[in-house]
Amino acid sequence: MESLFAGLPIVAVLVLMIPLRWPATRAGLAGLAVALIVAVAIFGYGAGVPEGVGLPAAVAGALAEALTTAVSVLWIIFPALCIYHLQEATGAIHTLRRTIDRVSSDPRLVGLLVAWFFSLFLEGAAGFGTPIALAAPFLLSIGFPPVEAVTLALIGHAVGVTFGAVGAPVIPLIEAGGDAALALSQRIGLQNSLLAWVMALIVAALVTRAVRAVPRLCDRAGAGSMIPWAVLAAVLFLVPYYAVARWVGPELPSMIGGLVGGVVFVVVVRRWGPAAAPGRPPAVGVGAAHRLERAAAPYILLVALVVVTRLVPAVRLGLQAVTWRWTMPGGFASSIQVLYHPGTMLMVAFLLGALLQRAGGRRVGAVLRVTIRQLAPITLALVGMLGLSRVMVHAGMTATLALAAAGAVGGLWPLVAPLVGVLGT
Repeated sequence: MESLFAGLPIVAVLVLMIPLRWPATRAGLAGLAVALIVAVAIFGYGAGVPEGVGLPAAVAGALAEALTTAVSVLWIIFPALCIYHLQEATGAIHTLRRTIDRVSSDPRLVGLLVAWFFSLFLEGAAGFGTPIALAAPFLLSIGFPPVEAVTLALIGHAVGVTFGAVGAPVIPLIEAGGDAALALSQRIGLQNSLLAWVMALIVAALVTRAVRAVPRLCDRAGAGSMIPWAVLAAVLFLVPYYAVARWVGPELPSMIGGLVGGVVFVVVVRRWGPAAAPGRPPAVGVGAAHRLERAAAPYILLVALVVVTRLVPAVRLGLQAVTWRWTMPGGFASSIQVLYHPGTMLMVAFLLGALLQRAGGRRVGAVLRVTIRQLAPITLALVGMLGLSRVMVHAGMTATLALAAAGAVGGLWPLVAPLVGVLGT
C-alpha cells in the first residue's frame, strides 16, 4: 500500500500535464505539494524521518537541495540562451545558415547536414529546444515542408540530448548516483555510440522522403542512394563524440561530434558529392572567412574554454578548488564548483563572443533582459520538480517505489528500466 501512496506525486504531475494540459510550472508545484502531504502523512517525514529533524527543517533541507540543483542547471541554461539570442540579434546565425546552404546542390545532403550535424552541434552548445528553433526554420527556408522540417530537427538532435547543453543533464545524475563525471560520460558515450547510427539512417530516409514530395527539391536531388552518406554521417559524428566522452568528459561530446563531423562531411561532399548549388557560389575570400569566424566566435571560444579547463591539470585543479558547499542537519547537503561549472564557461564565451561580434552594451543588455524573462517559468518548473524529487528521496518514497518495482518484475527489470527513464524525461 505504501508504494501506491509513494507514486501519487508522479501520478499527479502526469495527470495535470497530459489530460488537463497544465504547464510544467503549475504541475511541478502541485506535485511538490502532493509529495509533501504524502511524505508527512504516510511516511513520517519531519517526525523522525530524517532522524532527529523536525518538519520545518526537513522541508527546508529538501527545498534547499532543490534550489541549489536548480541554480546549477539554470547557470547553464541562462548563458546558453544568451548565446542563442546574441546570435539572432547580431545576424550571426544567418551567416552560418548561408554558409551551410552553399555546401551542395543536392538538397538531400544539405538536409542531412542541417538535421544531423547542425542540430547535434546546437544541442551540445545550447540545448533546451535551440536545435528545433534554429535548424527547423533553416530546413524550411531550403524548401522542406513545415512538418517535415520540424520532424527532422526533432529526430536529428535526439542523440545529443543525453549530454545536452554542455553536459547539463548529467549534473543531476552525478549528484543522484555519486558517479564521477568521466566514468558516467564513458558509459553514456559507449551506449549511445552503439545505437546512434540507426538515427542517422532514419534522418537520411526522412530527408529523402521529404525531398521527393517537393517537386522543386526533387528536381535538384541526386540519383544515388543516401545510405552511404548516412553511414558516413554516423561515423563522422560518433567517432569524435565517443572520443570526447571517453577521454574528456560529458560537456563536449555532442558539440565536438557535430562540429568536427560536420566539417569533415562538408569537405567530403565538396570533394566527391554534387557541386555547389547554382546561383549560390561558395563563400570564399578573406572577408567571407572573417565573417564566418566572427559568427562562430561564441562556439569556438566555448570549445576552447572547456577543452583547456578539462584537459590542462593545473587549470582544472585550480578551478575545482573553488567550491561553494553547504550542509544541514539530517543529511541535507549540496555543492557547486563555481569556476569549473559549465555555465561559467558558457558565460565567458557569451561575453567574449559579444565583444568579438561588436554587439555593444545596449544589445547585450537587451539579450540579458529577454533571457531573464524567458527563464521565469523554467525556474518555477525546475524548483517544483526538483523539490518533489528531493522530498521523495529523503522521505523514503523513491526507495519504496524502486523496491516495489523491482519485486514486481524480478528478472525482467532490465527490460522495464528504460521506461523509468522515459518517465523521467
